[in-house]
Amino acid sequence: MNYNKKTVEDIEVAGKKVLVRCDFNVPLKDGVITDDKRIVGALPTIKYLMEKGAKIILCSHLGRPKGEFNPAFSLAPVAVRLSELLGKEVVLAKDVIGEDAKAKAATLCDGDIMLIENVRFHKEETSKDKEELRSFAKELASMAEVFVNDAFGTAHRAQASTAVVAEFLPAVCGYLIQKEVKIMGDALNAPAKPFVAILGGAKVSDKIGVINNLIEKVDTLVIGGGMAYTFLRALGNPIGTSICEEDKLDLANELMAKAKEKGVNFLLPVDNTIGREYKEDTVFMSIYSDAIPDGWMGLDIGPKTQEMFAKSLIGAGTIVWNGPMGVSEWENFASGTETVAKAVAESGAITIIGGGDSAAAVEKLGYADKMTHVSTGGGASLEFLEGLELPGIACLMDKE
Repeated sequence: MNYNKKTVEDIEVAGKKVLVRCDFNVPLKDGVITDDKRIVGALPTIKYLMEKGAKIILCSHLGRPKGEFNPAFSLAPVAVRLSELLGKEVVLAKDVIGEDAKAKAATLCDGDIMLIENVRFHKEETSKDKEELRSFAKELASMAEVFVNDAFGTAHRAQASTAVVAEFLPAVCGYLIQKEVKIMGDALNAPAKPFVAILGGAKVSDKIGVINNLIEKVDTLVIGGGMAYTFLRALGNPIGTSICEEDKLDLANELMAKAKEKGVNFLLPVDNTIGREYKEDTVFMSIYSDAIPDGWMGLDIGPKTQEMFAKSLIGAGTIVWNGPMGVSEWENFASGTETVAKAVAESGAITIIGGGDSAAAVEKLGYADKMTHVSTGGGASLEFLEGLELPGIACLMDKE
């Protein structure tokens, strides 16, 4: 897929109404934003458009309001926070494509900013019906003259405001998408060697395509998290009641055979921290990977595996990490993820954290600023690593 796309700098925006798709899907507690990183991530593009005298119309989704207006999912707190960060009022429309949004868009002056309400208040935003999608996208587009997509976190979704709107307006990417595509694209296409990928999380099925694609590119592939038990079981090890996709055992063997054929160092846990039940305060102990007893389940990588995985990162040129090593939100089963996070942070390599739980872990542990790049999109970064086309990027204009 061609990721050499036109950016906000490649199009005339002065005096024009510019519709910007952002990712303002921020966590809220009692109507208060608890983490504004996604809002901060959109600021470079918004500030550039302000400086160039564009009339800026921001849009985003927030949560899953199921296609109807729900004040709990209003973008009002986002408008307030944006106004504080920009030192300029960001006006919030009461609707999405209704009278209020269109009236406010029509009266924007150069450098003004407005935010329309949550695009998912309309079921058409995520409709499976192409005509509904196009009709809603056309209404969104009617308010603007240029479309800028800067929401990497939803770039893997072919929705009205992320991709279909590009059928009706000249479409380019903002700085956030430009950065994501450059850093991850360079890692996949021209990585500094040795190239190490660390994959965790619960299911092999979620990462089949990623593993398949990375085996073609990496020198070392490290497998942790719940999905390691499907591989261990495929090798004939007892895994007790650990999570396992029985229908993926043959596939696990095929992937390990492919890695061997390609000369990839394929690392699985040699020991595990196991628990009696899937509970935070369950009885737990560490045991070798070939000796997990009946009635026990793997909940984290063990101390010897932590040491082995950390050693595999010494001297790496590029490290990509997606997925925790265990149930990292529980203190007794967090040390695997913590050890890997520390080793990645101290590796001296180009380090890319693929969004989602891994991003949350490095943030919580205070290592985020030691990483080269922490992706803003879990699902999007996974599909990017898999080599899939992302609709929210494919729809943008190509550079000459």
